[in-house]
Amino acid sequence: MSLPPANIQSPDGTDPERVLATLGIVLPALPPLAGKYVRARSSGRLLYLAGHLPDSAGVPQYMGKLGLDVSIEDGYRASRVAMINSLATIKASIGSLKRVTSFIKLLGMVNCAADFVKQTEVVNGASDLLDEVFGQDIGRHARSAVGMHSLPRGNCVEIETILEFE
Repeated sequence: MSLPPANIQSPDGTDPERVLATLGIVLPALPPLAGKYVRARSSGRLLYLAGHLPDSAGVPQYMGKLGLDVSIEDGYRASRVAMINSLATIKASIGSLKRVTSFIKLLGMVNCAADFVKQTEVVNGASDLLDEVFGQDIGRHARSAVGMHSLPRGNCVEIETILEFE
């Protein structure tokens, strides 16, 4: 896959990488893979991302279960960090976040107690970040927010994304 020209802009004229810098967000280096998979796979103009966690290079930040030992606020922050990690993969996969034309689908998995019912509030952290960085025309997506019995390495959230790019 060839890299985009340096002057390419998102369809609405925004520069998502500049927005990230304004928000004080630096995309992290990609950690080693934890299994036999790839972080992203493209098919035509669609990019499918593997699940991304809020831990950074395996360093636990947001561990535990919502409704037991993790607050909704921390779950929201964890979801946001998982999306930041996803953005790092997107940039590494297609060369520039400016090539993203639409976020299609987001799956938010929440490690939670059996009676926890506020998964949507937790996954809003990822959705809100996409709106902030890309605007609603590009960042708004279809979404599922589901509860899980457990997630890898005890993380409290995992985010999976499908997007379109040029």
